[in-house]
Formats: sequence, C-alpha cells, structure tokens
Amino acid sequence: MPPTIPFPPMPAAETLADMLPYYAQLEPVLDALPDLVFFVKDREARYALVNRTLATRCGCKDKRGIVGKTTEEVFPSRFGAAYMEQDQSIVNGGASMIDQLELHLYPGRQPGWCLTSKVPLFNGSGQVVGIAGASRDLKANERTHPAYSKLAEVVQYIQENYVQPLNLTHLAQMAGMSVAQLERYFHKVFHLTPRQVLLKTRLDAATALLASNDKVTDVAALCGYTDHSAFTRQFKATVGVTPSEYRMLLHGTLPR
Repeated sequence: MPPTIPFPPMPAAETLADMLPYYAQLEPVLDALPDLVFFVKDREARYALVNRTLATRCGCKDKRGIVGKTTEEVFPSRFGAAYMEQDQSIVNGGASMIDQLELHLYPGRQPGWCLTSKVPLFNGSGQVVGIAGASRDLKANERTHPAYSKLAEVVQYIQENYVQPLNLTHLAQMAGMSVAQLERYFHKVFHLTPRQVLLKTRLDAATALLASNDKVTDVAALCGYTDHSAFTRQFKATVGVTPSEYRMLLHGTLPR
C-alpha cells in the first residue's frame, strides 16, 4: 500500500462548512495525484470539494463546474444513480465503504478498475454532515515487490481458469504458502484479495465480450457464471449498470 502522509488531525467541527477549510489545505497535494479521485460531499450528496482528477474525468476544465452537483448530474444516468445510492446509504446508515472494487468508464468510454472508499463525516454531536471519499486507480506493484514471483503463477492460473470456482487451498499450495499468507501477499502486491482478482478477471472478460454481439446469457456462461441472474447482479454491483446497459454505453446508445 502507498505510504501514509502524516496530515494534521482535523479540529472539532459542527458543520461541513467548518470542515472544508481543512480539506482545502490539502487541495494542492490532491490535485497533483492523477490516479486518485478525491471528493467531499454534503448530506444531500452534492459535491462540496473535488480534486482536479475528478473534474478532468468528468470533462470539466474547472473544478467549480462540479461543486454543488450530485453524481446523477455529473455521470451518465445509470452510473450516477448507482453512486447516489451508495452516498445515501452512507449518510443514512453512517457506515463506511472501504476498497470497493469498481469498474469506471474513463473519457473515450475506456474501462478502468478502481478501489473506492467512502466514509461518513461526523460532527462533534455524532451527526453525519457529509461524506469524504477517494477512488484510486488499480495499479499493481507487480515486479517491484519481492513476493510477485511467488504470485505470478497463481495469477496466471486464475486468468486461464477463471471459469472455474476459486479454490484457495489449491492456489496457496501452488505458491508454497498458507491461505492466510496468500491472501496477505495478494493484498500487498495487487491491493486485491484472490477473490477480487477472480472477479476482476471475469468482468474483464465480460466487458470485452459485451462489445461483441454475443447474447448476455452466453457471456455469463463464458465468464464462469452458471446463473445468468447472478452474473447480472454481480456485474451491476461492481460496474454500476447491467450488462445490457453497459453494452449500450459502449455503443453510445444509452441516454445520459
């Protein structure tokens, strides 16, 4: 994982407006990270502060073009609605969402994988006054990490056999590790669990197949899903849209 930057602790605050100056101090650092999207939202899930990367990926030259808007006003309708549901759940439930594997569409409709985290912002009275979140592009440490060589064979096996169910015991034996060691090293090197790697591999294959004219039921079977409805649920939970809607997005036929 990237090293933690020792930012000063946030002082006690009662409103989101009181907190924003703290985050504003970090803007120069956050704006300099092209592979990180950062944002702060109010209780109505409207953007109160964003970094340059988020503005650029939304097609805005000025960050102020996003402030005051919700995801439903910024992203294509199906994606925006899914993100809005996440925000409302966090505001109403007060629970965090940490390292959610998501597939985003970048400019040019190019898909890319991210790990997204969102946390509620509480005031001194324990009330949720907003949300802070970040979405980090998924880039493995790969060969820079000493454990990579032990995991390379396992990753290749997953990529070649993603139609099959995940067998952690077998994968651990391939790497000469315990299951706990395998999961720990996977997270250190790829920032993903073995199960998330399998999910990513399956959905990578699915998004490529959906660009063709294959039936969605055939795509599901080719990607290791015997249950078409389970494939659709998993795809929507991760991508934010159904397989059919994703295909329309790729072809530019789904309205914003």
